[in-house]
This record gives sequence, structure tokens and C-alpha cells, in this order.
Amino acid sequence: MSLPLNAPSKSSFNASPIVELRQYTLKPGRREALISIFDGHLIEGQETAGMTIIGQFRDLDRPNMFVWLRGFDGMEARKKALTAFYEGSVWAAWRDAANATMIDSDDVLLLKPAWPGAGFDLTGSQRTALPAYEKPSRDNRLSDIVVIKIHHLRPGAEVDFASRFETDAESVLAAPGARPLAAFVTEHAENSFPRLPVRSGENVFISVTGFDSADAHARHEAALAAAPAWQALQSDQARPTETLRLSPTSQSLLGR
Repeated sequence: MSLPLNAPSKSSFNASPIVELRQYTLKPGRREALISIFDGHLIEGQETAGMTIIGQFRDLDRPNMFVWLRGFDGMEARKKALTAFYEGSVWAAWRDAANATMIDSDDVLLLKPAWPGAGFDLTGSQRTALPAYEKPSRDNRLSDIVVIKIHHLRPGAEVDFASRFETDAESVLAAPGARPLAAFVTEHAENSFPRLPVRSGENVFISVTGFDSADAHARHEAALAAAPAWQALQSDQARPTETLRLSPTSQSLLGR
């Protein structure tokens, strides 16, 4: 199966109202094998089933982690799309090979945009032809990285945190070399496809930011540490923020 040269039709560039953030723990040394399977064989089948594969990444700090995002038009649409894909011929053909690379695939956060317009805008994004070989990204100085911050909040604090983030902190994030891409909070609706577990009982706010380089991100983190508006937000958290530094694969719509 070949990948389409273009991303999905423009209608699917609208911000997905439901997004999954998926973090997979892989067997040592198996990440490149999974990326080859995923980018070469699994994107088109998922998008044909009705979902948007937003981005997939190598974690720069955890060599055995594969992180990806996919979007849906709603919870019922999620159920239909996942049923179609996981009961279809593409997953049947590649399931065993993909699963053979994994230790755990259940670290999944179910999300919705934190405010109207806070989802991803993928307008104009395109996938290039799949190269015969893609060199693994292991240099932390490489360009074009995506940083996901997962803020763990006390129950019921997501709306207030999102409002304060949008009002007080987003301007701090839009510094030179940084591109705010999206913001999400937990979607608390019942899992519409229980065959695939999601993390229940979570209360998170997630920001997604693109950076020109890892050095730009490091400078940005130093600026955040000195920003009063940012420090004020940290007091609302139930436990420390998780920061994922990610390098997009060649077929990721996000970050290229």
C-alpha cells in the first residue's frame, strides 16, 4: 500500500474536536521498525476509516518511546472510525508486526480543544513521498521539534487553567523561534471504543508548541522560568508538568 502524496482533504483540516495523545513504550531498538510500519502502511488505512493522523514522533529523550496524535470528528465518529480500522484488512495485515515492537500501548489521553479555535490547524499540510530510507533523528540540535507539555491539574480545574493560560500565558509562549500549535483539556466523556483503553480519572491541560530547533526550545524554557505569569500557573498543578521533546517523522503532518 502506498502513501498518498497529499494529506487528507481540506475538510479534515478543521480542528478535530476529539484528539488522542498516544505514548507507546517499545522493545529496545524497535522504534525504527514501528515507524517504518506506521508511516509506510498504517496512515492511509486510518484516514480512509475517518480519522486524521495529525503527527507521529520520535521522543528525543526516551529512545524506546513512540508518540503520536490522531483526531476524530466526535466521540461517535471515533467509535465508527476505530471499528472500521481495527476490523479492517489493513490492521489485519500489519497488526502482528506492529504489536511485536511494543511493550505497552495503553498510555492514552483523550482530549478536546481547550477553547474554541485551540485545536490544530493543518491547512496546507502535506505528506511527501515516503523515502526509501529515513535516517533516525538522534541529534538534539536538529531543527523542527514539537514540544508537548502535560499539566496535571486538580479535579475541575481545567476550565479555569485554560482561561488563564489563554489570557495570561499564551503571549509568553509566542516568543521568537516558538510557534503555539494547539491546546487541549481532558475529554471526560465515556470511552466510546473500550477495546482501546484510555487513562481515566485524568485532569490535564496540554499545550503543543513547535520550535525551530532544540536550542530555541532551551532558550524558551529559560524565559518561561523567569515569567511571573507562567510561574503563577504552576501553582494550580497537582504534580509536576511532563515535557515531551519530539522529532516528527517524515510522514507527520505536524512539525514539518
